[in-house]
Amino acid sequence: MKSIAAAKWDRASKAYDRYGQGPEKRWAEHKRRFFSAMGSGRILFVAVGTGLDIQFFPTGKNITAVDISEGMIRKAVPRAAAYDGRIALLRTDIQRPAVQPEQFDQIFTTCTFCSVPDPIDGLRSLRTLLRPGGELRMFEHTGSRWFPFNLMLNLMTPLSRTYGPEMNRPTVANVEAAGFRIRNVENLYLDVLKVIVADRGD
Repeated sequence: MKSIAAAKWDRASKAYDRYGQGPEKRWAEHKRRFFSAMGSGRILFVAVGTGLDIQFFPTGKNITAVDISEGMIRKAVPRAAAYDGRIALLRTDIQRPAVQPEQFDQIFTTCTFCSVPDPIDGLRSLRTLLRPGGELRMFEHTGSRWFPFNLMLNLMTPLSRTYGPEMNRPTVANVEAAGFRIRNVENLYLDVLKVIVADRGD
């Protein structure tokens, strides 16, 4: 039986490209720099959506790209097929991933953990998928400590979570709570949009 989250993102997939193109253009240079850290090992990209981020991937990488939504995966197929490298698409729930443990050298996420139903549980699952010495790299929007942005995000979240993301999550704290060791946090826009780099902490 399809989960509530999968059904929500299946519905969103129908219009996702229409609304997603704007942010992709706005943050394009940041995303190119973010994905330039992809290494030569096995890479997991979480929540590929319709594949809008694939345009920013460096060439020649070995990537497994997953999403909870069958509708999103279907739309990502042509973008994955056009990539100059290897992308294997897989529909799975990262809170119960259909992937063997310790398979990946790097895991990348972009604006993902605003939407995972239980973010700490999801991050713990990702930690089991990393090989010893592997790293997690996240391009995420989060809650803010600054007024009035914290108030705005708190007010927006009850509405936004019904059709997509929560706007006020403490993602850096969640990463630590899941057992990762934070190596760096770079704020890209105030303290709302950031890049988080962490390792398994063992």
